[in-house]
Amino acid sequence: MAAPEMTPMQEALALAHGAIGLSEPNPRVGCVITAPDGRVIGRGHTQQAGGPHAEVMALRDVLARGESARGATVHVTLEPCSHHGRTPPCCDALIEAGVARVVMAIEDPNPLVAGEGAARLRAAGITVEAGPLAEEARELNIGFFSRMQRQRPWVRLKAAVSLDGRSALNNGASQWITGAEARADGHAYRKRAGAVLTGVGTVHDDNPRLDVRLVETTLQPLRVVVDSRLETPPAARMLDAPGATLIYAAVLDASRATALRERGAEIALAPGANAKVDLPAMLADLARRGINELHVEAGHKLNGSFVRERLVDEFLVYMAPKLLGIGRELAAFGPLDALSDGLELHYTSVTTIGRDLRILARPAKIA
Repeated sequence: MAAPEMTPMQEALALAHGAIGLSEPNPRVGCVITAPDGRVIGRGHTQQAGGPHAEVMALRDVLARGESARGATVHVTLEPCSHHGRTPPCCDALIEAGVARVVMAIEDPNPLVAGEGAARLRAAGITVEAGPLAEEARELNIGFFSRMQRQRPWVRLKAAVSLDGRSALNNGASQWITGAEARADGHAYRKRAGAVLTGVGTVHDDNPRLDVRLVETTLQPLRVVVDSRLETPPAARMLDAPGATLIYAAVLDASRATALRERGAEIALAPGANAKVDLPAMLADLARRGINELHVEAGHKLNGSFVRERLVDEFLVYMAPKLLGIGRELAAFGPLDALSDGLELHYTSVTTIGRDLRILARPAKIA
């Protein structure tokens, strides 16, 4: 039995996925243009920041096919922009092309747009509709919505654990708890992120690269280290990996800072209580830097700090079918006085990845 044909908005959403690992910090948007007779005459998705948006790519595709967009319907997964950023407004391009109708999945949360794009299209006599696949479009850009509406990235905490919840042995050994398929899947989530974060303890214990290697990507995420006393070794492998490294400290040690800067790292101060990095202040700063999704791959102590301060929006947990006994937990926080004090979660997805389970869970209440 043949698979059902996709609607134009479903196809636009599929195209939008092509902007993952490409369009940061801009949202992932797809666009399909159909002629008055229903034929698809143009397709496109957002390119790298400073490059054309989905609507412009689709309009170019229309011209490349020898077609005209006059009287056409535009199906786009996010409201066309109405402001001059690195590129001209998309709504102006649609008006100039003479389209008759725009169907958008969801309104743009950017205060510079936020309904203005739709209003300008309507003022030009273009019919505008909204709503198809709105939730799916929002999920694809959940970090962009978080940054625009909460001024902080969407924080996804990734961990690999055994069936009895151990993220490492007592001696710190953790490679590899899960299989190759789960590790590649984890890199696909790294690709989604504008930044991948770890703690200085993990830098010392594992000396990770924190880049995307197991799946193809155009952009490498920013590497972020929480390092209160600037103890990151200048010889750390992540400083040799492609992309940039940003280290957050609570206390500035001039000589250590100089050595790390000479290796290409940027140092940012975010002093908090007890000479520790202020995690909420760090998240606000990352948002100002254009980070939509923050992918946390840290040890049990830093994980515990994120959980304790209720900063995790989503848990991405790969569970291996093995028991490790005494060892390190996923997140060290507590002890709690009552079961009701625990962080209540709800599962959004449970999927088999190779021999392991991938569990996605979110707090029942997200700030």
